[in-house]
Amino acid sequence: MARKGIEVSIAIAEAVGHADADIVAAYPITPQTHIVEHLSELVADGELDAEFIPVESEHTAMSCCCGTAAVGARTFTATASQGLALMHEILFIASNLRLPIVMAVANRSLSGPISIWNDHSDVMAERDTGWIQVFVENGQEAYDHTIASFRIAEDPRVSLPVAMNFDGFMLSHVIEPIEFLEPEKVRAFLPRQEPLMKLDVDNPVTMGPVGMPEVYTESKWVQERVLRDSLPVIEEVWRGFEKEFGRAYHPVETYRADDAETVLLTMGGLGETAMTCVDKLRDEGQKVGLIKLRLFRPWPTEALLAAFEGKRAVGIVDRAISFGGPGGPVASEIKAMLYSVGERIPVVEFVAGLGGRDVPVCQFEDMFRSTAKAASGEPVPPYSVIGLRE
Repeated sequence: MARKGIEVSIAIAEAVGHADADIVAAYPITPQTHIVEHLSELVADGELDAEFIPVESEHTAMSCCCGTAAVGARTFTATASQGLALMHEILFIASNLRLPIVMAVANRSLSGPISIWNDHSDVMAERDTGWIQVFVENGQEAYDHTIASFRIAEDPRVSLPVAMNFDGFMLSHVIEPIEFLEPEKVRAFLPRQEPLMKLDVDNPVTMGPVGMPEVYTESKWVQERVLRDSLPVIEEVWRGFEKEFGRAYHPVETYRADDAETVLLTMGGLGETAMTCVDKLRDEGQKVGLIKLRLFRPWPTEALLAAFEGKRAVGIVDRAISFGGPGGPVASEIKAMLYSVGERIPVVEFVAGLGGRDVPVCQFEDMFRSTAKAASGEPVPPYSVIGLRE
């Protein structure tokens, strides 16, 4: 294994090359463009034996991906923000047709106002499209999960598209030390699978016909069951990745949380800043910890409940607003989960980092203080936007 300092977007492109992808269909959009630019170079230079298909929009990119995945080609694309929004209607088709597409999403704010900086508003707008959704914190994780996502998506027990989410700009354009895996070992980890369904002129099948009222409900219920049932396969693949390459990943991960009384929950790159805050407060004698939600879909209920066990209060750090709703999208789902099992842990809701606004350690300290107040019996406040200028 070789380690090198490299831009995270380029590392993701290299991971796609190591995975021996057959098709890259893409349209450029900030801040993911460097991924597909580098992939076009790899294809043009003969380093990746694949078809690079430049298209006129992200809607067409996802439509193209559906076609190539349907004939059994290992398919990749990447996008962000308005591009992901433009793909919206086709995302539902990819998941319902059980097409194992892998997509890197450089999470970026949605307009308006126009913003090219990071938050989770783009992917939260797509949370119910039926895709497996993974969140990473750093460049090494982005590289690793690009590779692991192909194995998950193409497993015949799953055969679903996977979105690998990483922070736009704050991660995509940063140079980090990445430990590259040997391409031969990656390809051994990613054996070619016979597609669950395949368009073949010699053996015609129908994919995506009209769903009459007599079958539509059952189709959606099967899709829901398949997504939920993918959880143990995802965990199995990640265990296999650890066995082969030495790095462990789990749907829910914790940091200094075993004996913590109050915890924060984060998704994505803000988790590393939160870890710094946990270390600072631990040095001051405070029993705090961090829960990191890596797998957003399928929802890992049992792992989350285990992480919350014994905690006096939990603060949820959302990076998107659910406009007109009761709070942030992740916090709403956490509260619904706790209610469904009869747990009454106080949940304090925060929205932070919108439009790429910095969330320094001191603001995580404020969030821990607010969560500790709820743990001591004070009324849980309504959700607050961190760093809001009044």
